[in-house]
Amino acid sequence: MPWPKKICALCEEEFELKPDKPGFANHCPACTAFEMEEAAANKGPKDADQVRYEAEVNEARRASIKNLLYRKDS
Repeated sequence: MPWPKKICALCEEEFELKPDKPGFANHCPACTAFEMEEAAANKGPKDADQVRYEAEVNEARRASIKNLLYRKDS
């Protein structure tokens, strides 16, 4: 059974949509690979302030969820 044919939204070339294809269903594999490379390049290392801020936010989020799940309504 042949794979369905799609047209890429970025480069407008026709490609076969195969299962387990990374990225969006309307982007060809070449455009998807390019987007993934750009995302990896833009994701630089985090500094200490960013790491500390994210840890504090996650701790507050966990505390809020815990309070919602285990509080006793009187």
